[in-house]
Amino acid sequence: MGEPTLRDRIELYYATVPLGFADAEEFGPLRLFVRKGEGAPYYGGPNHAYPVPAGPVSVDPVAAGSVSGGPVAAGSAPSGPVGMEITAADIARVRARQRELGVAESFEWLAEVTPSLRALVEAAGLPVAERPLMVLDPHHPLPPQPLPEGVTIRVLDADDPGLPAVLALPRLAFADVGTAVGPAGRVELAAVAEKLVADGTVETIRPTLLTGHKVLAAAFAPDGTPLAAGHYHPARGITEIGGIGTLPTARRQGLGAAVMAALATHAREHGVHTVFLAYAEAAVARIYARLGFRPAGTTLLIADQPARGQ
Repeated sequence: MGEPTLRDRIELYYATVPLGFADAEEFGPLRLFVRKGEGAPYYGGPNHAYPVPAGPVSVDPVAAGSVSGGPVAAGSAPSGPVGMEITAADIARVRARQRELGVAESFEWLAEVTPSLRALVEAAGLPVAERPLMVLDPHHPLPPQPLPEGVTIRVLDADDPGLPAVLALPRLAFADVGTAVGPAGRVELAAVAEKLVADGTVETIRPTLLTGHKVLAAAFAPDGTPLAAGHYHPARGITEIGGIGTLPTARRQGLGAAVMAALATHAREHGVHTVFLAYAEAAVARIYARLGFRPAGTTLLIADQPARGQ
């Protein structure tokens, strides 16, 4: 058996890393990830469905959860019968379960691995969006990116005093899409951070930082305000970097690229050999290309489903 291809590694990652944060329910060739508890953090768009891999795949034991109420054995993840076709009835069953759970009807898959799924999902009345993927050339040097005077980048631990504001930052960044400077700044950030402390979100994130399921980094102004942030969830030497967002008032300073480079370097230094990402805007892709990322396929998902990895 030869070395897994890049596509195999990305498929493995998408099919298994959510099990560290969610249980899974099987609907024939589709697997629905269901978060383990209200507010529990986990990887993936909330309660999204993904095609079951067609063969056995290896999975890091720390990413193992449970499937259909039973434990997932360390070192393996459940797979579906080879050649099992997805049907409209399978999609309907998953959507019914999602409605029963009161969550968005979310699906995600690799276009190159399950190309037939797009037509079935669109025929069911769900709009499909494309998120191209890029992978970091493993041999490409990645020096630290320039930062404005006084700005520093650090990886957060579970007790970092900046954690609430760092978790709040993507809420503002992705509510104001694009790369143009926007109005949301320190005042708005403090308000969202306060809400995340009050509703328990911050406390649910701390254990994932302690166990290493999640790595969170941010660029901080001299006064301690986070200006840009991002994260990754490592599994079996593979990771996707996500959630890269910049406080709207702090855009156009190269902060997102600097955080991306810092996260990729941290991942490399901690045993990750495959670093990839998804993007939605061509302008962002050009920035990542300058860092050494190259095209690596396409993720398809429901156009209006909750953002993955937030």
